[in-house]
Amino acid sequence: MRFDLTDLRLFRHVVETESITRGAERTHLALASASARIRGMEEVLGVPLLKRGRRGVQPTDAGRALLDHARIVLQQIETMRGELGAYSRGLKGHVRVLANTAALSEHLPGLLATFLAANPTIDLDLEDRESPAIAAAIAAGDADIGIATEAALVPGLESHPFRPDRLVLAVAAGHPLARRRQVAFAQLLDLDFVGLTRGTALDEHVARHAARLGRPLRMRVRANSLDAVCAMAAAGVGVGIVPEATARRQRRALPLVALRIAEPWAMRQLTLCVRDQRHLSRPARRLFETLRQAA
Repeated sequence: MRFDLTDLRLFRHVVETESITRGAERTHLALASASARIRGMEEVLGVPLLKRGRRGVQPTDAGRALLDHARIVLQQIETMRGELGAYSRGLKGHVRVLANTAALSEHLPGLLATFLAANPTIDLDLEDRESPAIAAAIAAGDADIGIATEAALVPGLESHPFRPDRLVLAVAAGHPLARRRQVAFAQLLDLDFVGLTRGTALDEHVARHAARLGRPLRMRVRANSLDAVCAMAAAGVGVGIVPEATARRQRRALPLVALRIAEPWAMRQLTLCVRDQRHLSRPARRLFETLRQAA
């Protein structure tokens, strides 16, 4: 069955006008060519598609079925053309963004919601990665934009400061540590922890520093969001390591205390990074400029 788009358009116009002659005119074909195409379609299918009469033509049952499919195919073709045309004009696009847990949870939701509302033809693919993996992916060209800690960046990337991001210890207001201002990470390894699900950037970051001290974390429970970690820490289930911005926000509603962690890795600078902004697509460049202006 080898129908082309001209065959489908011709058949639709013939049925809509109830005339092979007028259908041929709408399709910009000679009458003889249009008639030959209709006959060829009927021969390929092995059934008549039109009932021919003195007042014109009407579709057979097979013709009506073909008409339904022709309309669907032609509509999809027009949709495809419209979308690809938008891509060629730089109006539609897909941008892949990699960010660590803190950026995705605290700093990006509002910014990206505003951006997407203002740019309805741009789609985003967001992924939570640890900062070293983000830097490697951007350098390899596997993503458009990254937000990672400054210390994880690799040479050759274009980078711009985004937001400071201190990690703090979240504990219940009645916890024995609640009166302290800061604590060393090594002093926490005998405590029960509340953490994020395995594989999240923050979970891997904290677990890696515990492994360097030769001690695994005593993970009492894993939650699927930073807010849930704070809620469980406030309830006394365990202690949690979260971004300071999260702890500040959650303290308004929860009996929660945030202690500074006296480790260099707990004080981070989030950085916006790209391989080369000059080579970004127009949608990616638009998002990049939005994030840089909001830094």
